[in-house]
Amino acid sequence: MTVKHAGLRLIDEKGLRHDGRRPDELRPVAMRVGVLSNADGSALFEIGKTKVLAAVYGPREPPQRHTMLPDRAVLRVRYHMAPFSTMDRKSPAPSRREIELSKVIREALEPVVIAELYPRTAIDVFVEVLQADGGTRTAGVTAASLALADAGIPMKGLVAGVAVGKVDGVIVLDVDELEDSAGEADLPIAAAPDIGLITLFQLNGVLSRQELEEAVEMGLSAIRRLVDMEKETLRSSVTVMPGE
Repeated sequence: MTVKHAGLRLIDEKGLRHDGRRPDELRPVAMRVGVLSNADGSALFEIGKTKVLAAVYGPREPPQRHTMLPDRAVLRVRYHMAPFSTMDRKSPAPSRREIELSKVIREALEPVVIAELYPRTAIDVFVEVLQADGGTRTAGVTAASLALADAGIPMKGLVAGVAVGKVDGVIVLDVDELEDSAGEADLPIAAAPDIGLITLFQLNGVLSRQELEEAVEMGLSAIRRLVDMEKETLRSSVTVMPGE
């Protein structure tokens, strides 16, 4: 939220946002798994104009044996924004923000991955932002969760994420880039609702206690819907062989 748009109103007199959504409405969502044939698991997650591809490789023995742990697998995540993902072409070299968000996404996934089943191995997760229009870290968590499930990695529950914000004094769900840059607060949140666990919780800006409670409930309600969509996406991807 470093850019301010003086005098810009993002909530109209009817209570609708600049793109016509209600405050509690997600952007259109699309999910696919198995999109990369050379990965053990992969997923494409789209929410509005934000498009994120995730690929999983492993469990496998890492080349650097000193990075292995004797009692569990190491989860390694790389978040990267493609140079063409934003209006202003970015450098392909990893930025400080990308390194930080790689850690954020890894920490959002680690609580649900049953890593003890694969000691002395590594599970590599690559998260590539193909197009960015807000909410890329939470979209990255969602895409990575789908890709891990597609790879057959045992998990305690599926994870999904969404960014809740405060715009023109109103709590709104799934902020896009304009709302993020012009808004008053941004709350990226991710959770595994099947096990009642919040795995990502970050607040940029200021919210009152009441606003925070409203934002969390709005975010968790959307996450439950997203996880249901993940389950349906995974079910529909299963191919049943004749006679089974």
